[in-house]
Amino acid sequence: MNIDFTKSTDGLVPVVIQDEQTLEVLMLGYMNQEAYNKTVQENIVTFYSRSKNRLWTKGETSNNFLHVKSLHVDCDNDTILIKAKADGPTCHTGARSCFETAYNQNFILELENIIQDRFDNPQEGSYINKLRQKGLNKIAQKVGEEGVETVIAALAETETDLINEASDLVFHLLVLLKAKGLNLETIAKNLEQRHK
Repeated sequence: MNIDFTKSTDGLVPVVIQDEQTLEVLMLGYMNQEAYNKTVQENIVTFYSRSKNRLWTKGETSNNFLHVKSLHVDCDNDTILIKAKADGPTCHTGARSCFETAYNQNFILELENIIQDRFDNPQEGSYINKLRQKGLNKIAQKVGEEGVETVIAALAETETDLINEASDLVFHLLVLLKAKGLNLETIAKNLEQRHK
């Protein structure tokens, strides 16, 4: 990658860190050539700290490292976007992101990860585990039931009922997709292709 570290007088370029799964912006930092090289070599995000005046690996004291999953440079070659997997909260305050937002707009993607974890690490008593034990037919049946209940709520019940039924429908659809080895990325790409 051809990154232009000479555009600023201090040789630093801004780096946006984004969660690789949810695409939520986690933080903004700066890199010089040395920090960039270390990041690429170790696949763990290292910044140049302007306050400490030295290289700083995110997580060096908290162990909340940011593992590089992909790295992209903008069209002007002077800003970096890193999609990363975070080992824990990114912000020093303990929040998942350094940017305080009213709600996690990407929770559905996080929920997909939670469902994947329940598939990979079944937990006794977990609702997802109980559904899986009943088999694919029962999972698909639940999607059908929740779909009908969502329609009924939309036509004859309160807004709260509709929100609850739609939430149940989305949840069970995510479980069904996981049971079939699919994910939201596959669906999003299909919808994007149809849109074209």
